Amino acid sequence: MRLDTKALAVAAAALWGGCMLFVGLAHLVFPAYGTDFLRAVSSVYPGFDAVPSVANLVIGTAWGIVDGAVGGFLLGWLYNLVDERLGRPEQHTA
Repeated sequence: MRLDTKALAVAAAALWGGCMLFVGLAHLVFPAYGTDFLRAVSSVYPGFDAVPSVANLVIGTAWGIVDGAVGGFLLGWLYNLVDERLGRPEQHTA
């Protein structure tokens, strides 16, 4: 069974971007919330800091969308590659 890599990329982008948005919004309201998580993510995403601000919320969400899309696409591509290499015959229902 082949995965639709574009659909997986969009789903992963929505999920990870949504997670970044949720944690960022909660961090704006409760500055202690998610600080360690956001600090860890800020070490990977250029231009993003674990400081509660709307600008960081937008930057973090944008990076989350891009990161999720790339990660989802690569996961789907790798899955399809492995599935193809295993050479399992596809099952058809009559």
